[in-house]
Amino acid sequence: MPQEIGERAFAFAVRVVRLCQALNRRQGVQRSLSSQLLRSATSIGANLQESKGGQSRADFLSKVSIALKEARETHYWLRLLVAVDIVPGKQLSPLLDEADQIVAILTTIVKKVRSEK
Repeated sequence: MPQEIGERAFAFAVRVVRLCQALNRRQGVQRSLSSQLLRSATSIGANLQESKGGQSRADFLSKVSIALKEARETHYWLRLLVAVDIVPGKQLSPLLDEADQIVAILTTIVKKVRSEK
């Protein structure tokens, strides 16, 4: 697994944590969506970190696949924040782009590992 993806996932999580801190100052729906976003975004890097200690190729693949699912979910929550006018699209554009790139990288890793069986 490219070492860079773990660092990118960590940096991405830091950016999302900061966004969620700002959203949590608000009430209601913003706080609920922030909670969902925070959970999925921080899970990406956590699962990649766990994959490094995978006990087998299958365990590694499972953890990276979970990270991929979480990255896709994170992208969804970011899109939803824009769609319901909680955060301007222009503000979230860099995070959406990074989420897309993380999804693409993780998809490539999962496909490669599956093809090596």
